[in-house]
Amino acid sequence: MAAPVETDPAKDAALKNYLQKHFKIPSGELIKLGPAIKTPFDGLFARQLIVGNEAGQTVSTTIFFDKSETKAIIGQYLDTSMEPWGRVNMGSVSLDDRPTQGPADAPVTIVEFADFECPFCAHAFSVIETLVNTTYKGKVKVIFKAYPLNVHPWAMKAAEAAECARLQNPAAFWDFARYFYTNQGSINAKNIEDNVDKLARQQKLDAPSLKACMDSAQTAARIKQDQTDGNTIHVSSTPTFFVNGIPVVGLPDGKIMDFVIDSELAGKGPSASATKE
Repeated sequence: MAAPVETDPAKDAALKNYLQKHFKIPSGELIKLGPAIKTPFDGLFARQLIVGNEAGQTVSTTIFFDKSETKAIIGQYLDTSMEPWGRVNMGSVSLDDRPTQGPADAPVTIVEFADFECPFCAHAFSVIETLVNTTYKGKVKVIFKAYPLNVHPWAMKAAEAAECARLQNPAAFWDFARYFYTNQGSINAKNIEDNVDKLARQQKLDAPSLKACMDSAQTAARIKQDQTDGNTIHVSSTPTFFVNGIPVVGLPDGKIMDFVIDSELAGKGPSASATKE
């Protein structure tokens, strides 16, 4: 990776001000500029541009600009000699002892970073369950990673509850997830604990042990590890999926997931020649 190039803070501020007005972004705080780097084109520099909203969702792209930062192109530089998927090395991500669906030896692994309070994650949940249990049954494994966003007041508590339920009964995790997603509209920071108590009774879990687990530093550390892992591989919004390392960001369209999964089944793993059922 090219070394960062120093930029003028005043010019950076002027660029952000222009972008805020041009794209009608309500607050300049929602615009983030990454370090500038030289591109293979003489006199052209690039940096990551991240724009968020008040709900915590973000979109990331690349902005190219001249040294004076008075002329810019927003888009993506492509080197077609490189691997096209943008595949991420998942070696730095903790995947052991996490909630899973699907067989351990499945040729395709989907790592999902999600937030139980995120409406897009709720829509994605049924799509992913269908992929694992029906469309690609036996060929896809999903590993869940908790990525509660700071803007969601009960997401962290829900993540801790689901994790602690899993430690008592692995299957209970998915029942907790389904409940949180289905009832997002009625859950809030004040009643989340009541909802967790109700779930614990329904799942016949040991409620005192569940509460002690939710209050433990170890549980908080495990959720924090998932968040740190996500940050390491540039997760910035939920849901974000990595299909054998290939990033798919946002609500997964079935055709997009089918395309990525079919491509992986055609070229990787012991079941590379397998087709959908």
